[in-house]
Order: sequence, then structure tokens, then C-alpha cells
Amino acid sequence: MQRDISMPRWDNAPFPVLQAHAMTTPSRRDLANAIRFLAADAVQAANSGHPGMPMGMADMAQVLWGDFLSHNPSNPKWVNRDRFVLSNGHGSMLLYALLHLTGYDLPLEEIRRFRQLHSRTAGHPEAHATPGVETTTGPLGQGLANAVGFALAEKLLAQRYNREGHSIVDHHTWVFLGDGCLMEGISHEACSLAGTLGLGKLIALYDDNNISIDGEVHGWFTDNTPQRFEAYGWQVIRNVDGHDPDEIAQAIRTAKAETARPTLICCKTTIGFGSPNKAGKESSHGAPLGKDELAATRQALGWPHPAFEIPGEIYAGWDARAAGAAREADWTARFARYAAAFPEQAAEFSRRMRGELPADFLAHADAYIARLQAEGPVVASRKASQMAIEAFAPRLPELIGGSADLAGSNLTLWKGSKSAAGSAPDANYVYYGVREFGMSAIANGLALHGGFIPYDATFLVFSDYSRNALRMSALIPTRAIHVFTHDSIGLGEDGPTHQPVEHLASLRCIPGNSVWRPCDAVESAVAWKAAIERADGPSVLVFSRQNLPHQHRSAEQVADIARGGYVLSDPADSRFDVILIGTGSEVELAMEAARQLDAQGVKARVVSMPNTSVFDAQPLEWREGVLPSWCRKRVAVEAGVTGFWRQYVGLDGAVIGIDSFGASAPADALYQHFGITAGRVAEAAKAL
Repeated sequence: MQRDISMPRWDNAPFPVLQAHAMTTPSRRDLANAIRFLAADAVQAANSGHPGMPMGMADMAQVLWGDFLSHNPSNPKWVNRDRFVLSNGHGSMLLYALLHLTGYDLPLEEIRRFRQLHSRTAGHPEAHATPGVETTTGPLGQGLANAVGFALAEKLLAQRYNREGHSIVDHHTWVFLGDGCLMEGISHEACSLAGTLGLGKLIALYDDNNISIDGEVHGWFTDNTPQRFEAYGWQVIRNVDGHDPDEIAQAIRTAKAETARPTLICCKTTIGFGSPNKAGKESSHGAPLGKDELAATRQALGWPHPAFEIPGEIYAGWDARAAGAAREADWTARFARYAAAFPEQAAEFSRRMRGELPADFLAHADAYIARLQAEGPVVASRKASQMAIEAFAPRLPELIGGSADLAGSNLTLWKGSKSAAGSAPDANYVYYGVREFGMSAIANGLALHGGFIPYDATFLVFSDYSRNALRMSALIPTRAIHVFTHDSIGLGEDGPTHQPVEHLASLRCIPGNSVWRPCDAVESAVAWKAAIERADGPSVLVFSRQNLPHQHRSAEQVADIARGGYVLSDPADSRFDVILIGTGSEVELAMEAARQLDAQGVKARVVSMPNTSVFDAQPLEWREGVLPSWCRKRVAVEAGVTGFWRQYVGLDGAVIGIDSFGASAPADALYQHFGITAGRVAEAAKAL
């Protein structure tokens, strides 16, 4: 039985002074101390950061990375590597120290430049900037949710591709997390689902140090965390001494032996371990130790080396390059045997992990889009979205969907959908339950793992619940597709709590976020194709509840949809007096307004702009051709807040929309009540 070490050991007593010693074979504590002092020195040099967590978790990190983590520093993208996620990302120097010491391309100079402009050691880990960082963490709890996505990806890929005697997908996902991660509601969403899905290769190590920025957490965090996770269906290993390597190692061995449940290892630690005056206190959490305290810590831990100096013996003890290369070489040999036995599966797996689409996919998608244009279905764009999934998904085994308990409303299921909760080799759908935030963060993890293009879904108004995960999709960035239906007051009777107003504008304001709001089935299919093609960031697809009319287009106009904004209709003589701009369900209003204006002798061009950011990225020649600067008479119409559209119509133009909350009534009555009508668009145009 493990002893109870629920109280930090050095909260109220000074550290013993240890004598410096000549080092031949470094001890585990020596190796862990290298992390502690790289972290503390970097924070001191930057005069900002969080030294306490790296100092407290250093022993845990040494055991995991030294004895268990399967990785190759020379190839951070080796497909069968273990994934390590630092959910408590404020302790970023722990991860940077690990990457540097084990041999990743993160030289000491970058450690010295911690938190400085253009360094590869940002204040919180950034996946796009630093080799070996699996996901961008900082907002607490999201790394944990990403890790659920990593583990789910591993499980589903193993089900699809592994064969008897050929386990080509076989790795673990490891998470470091703290009290803050567990206080965040997303931890409940993600961990509850992880237990339900039986993600046995997900192992979380909890830094239970009883401290957050505001002090001792007993005043605001008194959950029985072990019981909470047991209720989720996790294996929980309690009261592990987070500074005892033997206890840590035994806990990890126990965790790995459990294959049907994820595991939480509760490690009792002391924040700021080694600091004589700040260990166990919030003063070590988010500020440098200070020059004098850092010197005292060196003496207390017997670390005589100057700042940023690591002895050769320590580097040798940490160097994982040879072992990592051997691991990857062994896997490569095993994969070659697999490929010889199962060539089709091997080729598909390799293609998916490279992030490449099937060679015939784009041609197939274009043929489907052309057929839609010829057939002209009149459907809600949410239905058109489902039709596109039905057309594309059979060609894309990497496509994995899901919805936050709204599959029947979001229309995200297709004929080939199979639940990820089972053991089907072609499982491709996640029933997320009412967990919007967790859903989108898990989708980010699925995308980051590789081998999947995830799409998730809920009502547009509930994008608020997943907002920070959507922001992280763009910031990381991830190849994720976020589907939102019931996109306006067209939702109808559910009323203002369910009617999005400001959401389209706010989602468009996220840098790198590609937001599509299509006006009919054809634009919906183009939006799906563009989202699937996009490899360098997320896409948001926004669809209507109500039916939308088909718009007539030439083949050239169909091709132009992909430019984000294009001329849908011009007067017969091509001369126009005013430009009407619409998206989604309001393109129909713009077209009707153009007909009304024409009857009154006013010639109108109609521009459909399903994606403003894609349009903005077009060459000036294209943008000027669609919205010529000589025509200042412009009216935009969209069932959302109006301010966003001023950049396209100017202060001298007009915007028809809604700058209040909605109301509970049938959709047609609401559009009339709020004045979002073709007649009002026409009146606004004539008034310019």
C-alpha cells in the first residue's frame, strides 16, 4: 500500500543543504534537477513565467521521459510515437527543458530566449513553432481535451489497420495536468467521454500540489477528484509521491497494464520543489524566484552549476536520440512486413498520415457539384450539407464526424456512419453528448494526431460554448471542420436564446478562421470541398434550418464560388446602379430585391459572398471586378449584426440585418417583424 503523503513535505521547513558532488553517473534527482534549473533560470532571465510547476513536476517528467515515453527526438513526427501533452501549459519550461535535454532541435540559445520575440520558447507551448510540441496549450483544460482526441485517434486507427501479428498503431497518450485543468468545466466534458469510450491508452498524471495562483486551493477546490474520475470509468491511482521515482514508475506500469480504461495518476507534489522559502507557496507559481532565492535553491539541491550550464554527464543521461532512432527503425521494419502482407491498407494508412487526399477526390467532388447545379435541389442548407457528406465521405475514410447531441438536427449522420464507441474497424462517428466545448477541443486533438479530418456540429448559437476551442483551432492551427446549423432568426419558435445574432461576425473575426455561409445546395457542396481541401487551418460551415431556393449559375460562376465572393446576377445589359451583397438565406432576398428594383428602373448587381476571408484573400483585380470601387451604392443583407458589413458597403452604403436579440415566432413572421425582407433591401438601395 502506498503511503499517504497528502501534505507537501517542505511547506513549513527549510530544505536541507546538500553538498555538491562530483558527478559520474547522474542520479534521477540530478537529471530532474536539470529541468528545475533550466526552468528557473529561464524564467529569471525573462523576468516572467512560471517556475513552480516545472520544479514540482520534474521528478515525474524524468521518470516518464526517461523510462517510458516512446519517441524519437530526431523525427518529432514519427507516426507511432507516444503523444505527450502539457495541459498545464503555463509550465512550458518543463516541456522545453525536456525537448532540449532529450535531443530535439531546441538549442540552449532558445532556452535562454524564453518568452522573447520570435523565440521557439513562447510563454505557452505552440505546436507550430517548436519541434516536439504536440498541441498548443495555455487555456487550462484544453490540452487534456486534445489528449482525449489523440487517444481516440489511436484507438480508431488501430481498429482499422492493425492485424493479427501486425500492430502498426500502438502508442500511448500522456497528459500532465494540474488543479486548474481539473477546475475547468471542459475537463468534465472530455474526461467523462473518455471513460465512456474506454480509451485505455490515455494516461494522465495529475500534479496535486494544492496550490493555484490565488493560494491554497482548499478555499475553492474541494472536489474528491479520485472519486470523480472513478465515476467517469477511469482507473485511478491515488496518493503517489510525485517526488519518489520508484512510486511514479510503479504507478505508470500499473496504468499501462490497464487497457480498457483511461488512467489518472494522482501525484502529491510540492510546487517550487527545492526553493527554501517559496516551495509549497503560490509565490513560486507565476513569478521568478528572484536572484537570491535561486542561489539558495542551488545550494539546497546541490546544483553548483551556473545559469544555463548543464554538465555533459547530465546531457548524456537524458539523450534519447539513439534509443528513439532504434524504436523508429524497429517500427519501420515492422511496417514494411505489414505493407508486404497488406499493401492496400498500408498505402491508405500512409496517405492518411501524410494528410493527403485520395488522388481522385477533387475530380469526384467537382462532378458532384456540377450535378447539383444541373439538378437544382431546393433544400435547407443543413440538408445540402448532409447530401455533401453522403457524396464525399465514402471516398474519405479519414473523415470522422460528430455532433453535440443534435445529430438529427445538424444532419451530420450519413449512411456509412458508425459509432466510435464500438469496435468497428470503420468507426467514424462520435456521439459527443451535450459537450460542445469538449467536442471541439477533442476534434482539434483528432486533427493534430493525424490520419483524420474531423467535423463536429451543433447549433450556431451554441458556438459560444465551444468558442475558445474554435479559437484554438485557428491558432494551433488544426485541420478541423466545425459545422453549425440553425444559423439565424430563421430558427424560429425556439426564440432568442437559440437564435444567433452576433455569432457570424464574431467567428469571422478569428484570424485564420475560414467561415462559409452558403446560399443553396451548390454553395454548400463547394464549402464542404474547400473545408476538406484546406490543410492549413480550420473551416466553419454555417447552414440554415429553412429551405433555400436553388440559384442559377453558369459553369464559370460555379467555379467562382470557391473565391469566396462572386457575381451571381447582373442586369441583362451588364450595367448596374447598385450592388446588393448577401450570404446564406439572405441571397434569396437580394435576388428578389434586384427583380423589384429592375421593375422600377434601377439596375442591381447581386453578389453572393459565402466566405468573406477567402474573398478578401483574392487578388485586387478579382475583388475590384466583383465590387468595383466606382459603385458606392451598396446594400448588404444578412440576418445578423450589421456592423461587420461596413467594410464592404462603406459608411455611405446600407446594411439590412438585426442589431437586437430575436423573438419566439415562426421564421417568416420574424423576418417580417425585423424588417429583413426583399422590399426593405430594395427601399434601402433606392434611398442611396
